[in-house]
Amino acid sequence: MKYKIKKNINKYIFRGYDIRGIYKEELDEDSAYTFGKGYGTHLRKMNITKMILGCDNRISGPYLKEALVEGILSTGVDIIDIGISTTPMFYFAQIYLNTYAGIEITASHNPKDDNGFKFSYDIKGNCKGQEILDLRKEIEENNFYEGEGKLFTKDVKRPYLELIKKSINLGDKRLKVVVDPGNGTTSTIVKDVFSMFNLDTTFINDVSDGNFPNHHPDPCVESNLEQLKNKVKEINADIGVAYDGDGDRLGCITPKGIFIPTDKYMILIIRDIINKVSNKKFLYDVKCSKALSDEITRLGGIPYCYKTGNSYTKARVKELDLAFGGELSGHVYFRDRWPGFDSGIYASLRLIEILSKSDKTLDEMIEDIPKYYQTEEEKIECSDETKFKVVDLVKEYVKEQNYNYIEIDGVRVEFSDGWALVRASNTGPNLTLRFEAITNEKLLKYKNEFYQVVNKIKEIIWN
Repeated sequence: MKYKIKKNINKYIFRGYDIRGIYKEELDEDSAYTFGKGYGTHLRKMNITKMILGCDNRISGPYLKEALVEGILSTGVDIIDIGISTTPMFYFAQIYLNTYAGIEITASHNPKDDNGFKFSYDIKGNCKGQEILDLRKEIEENNFYEGEGKLFTKDVKRPYLELIKKSINLGDKRLKVVVDPGNGTTSTIVKDVFSMFNLDTTFINDVSDGNFPNHHPDPCVESNLEQLKNKVKEINADIGVAYDGDGDRLGCITPKGIFIPTDKYMILIIRDIINKVSNKKFLYDVKCSKALSDEITRLGGIPYCYKTGNSYTKARVKELDLAFGGELSGHVYFRDRWPGFDSGIYASLRLIEILSKSDKTLDEMIEDIPKYYQTEEEKIECSDETKFKVVDLVKEYVKEQNYNYIEIDGVRVEFSDGWALVRASNTGPNLTLRFEAITNEKLLKYKNEFYQVVNKIKEIIWN
């Protein structure tokens, strides 16, 4: 046997909504094989004997995939392999093949040396929270089913392209678009998508390369989009769009080279659809600007703040039967004429559709969005052992100060003129902080206060 059961899998790769770790150092082939045996065993306990498998374009993908497949097949579960695929293509395959158990091998927007597994058991969607901890416990028990599963292959590219084409209706205005797949997995499909529409499209960083040689594959960090900004301004494009490593997240640039955060993108979408949908409640996560909730209310909608995390927000949008929702990290979910899964390419086309029917430029569209001063999403290194303890102690501080706060995800302190957020990252050994206020002075005040609090707490814990 090429792989062996690993009895000491790093427990910290079992994160809030997926498996994720540094290849070889935290997640190796034996770990993948053992995870496959645990996952397959869990499916068998649910009387499920068939699942879908996809893989993004990371260099370590084929190695982990081979081991994972061997582990799953050894439990008697059949695999439908859809090959190299974006995560949205994987979600589509689940619907198209009516097979909701599955794994996508990906580390999303993480650095090139990371990899991992997004996985599901049934139609409820990606596993999260306690489901992941429960599977970890099952794997640690090493009591696996035995069997001989079969491996099948299926190409879902053509029907996926057809779904995108029928879900987009461009206007008469032919737009000039710059597309940056960041050498990620969307590089394998994005030209086929854009060729279906009457657009003047320029591509950069469009050769699939899991080393991501041109920039980090996270389109929601503005510094990663400098090449896109420059190309948009160089050719006087109407919009620039970028995607992350596995294609489920979006970043946008205006003709003037201005980065559009996802909460502002959501404002543009909600303005377009609010009078076309019956349910006027829209979900956003705790990291989004107050400008978004203000605008939803102004338009006659109902703002709904929820915890951060793709698995959580997507499931909640479905549970509440919402037409649209999203989170600051670039995941957005359309359910008006799209099946509800997050696709960076589809999300970009929806904004392009709006532009193609408007006399306004993208810069003009964002001009009247209320102005708040805000920080980027800032991360402080904090071990997985201590990050939740730090958040708990921040909460105690907030209570002592008699601040108003919400605790659906970490601690978001609500001031009359702004807010401060401290939460534990679900994707790495970090604390995530973000701040917003009506003036820059207030912003710095809140930021300084909570950085001091967090650093003091970390010192106390370490000492």
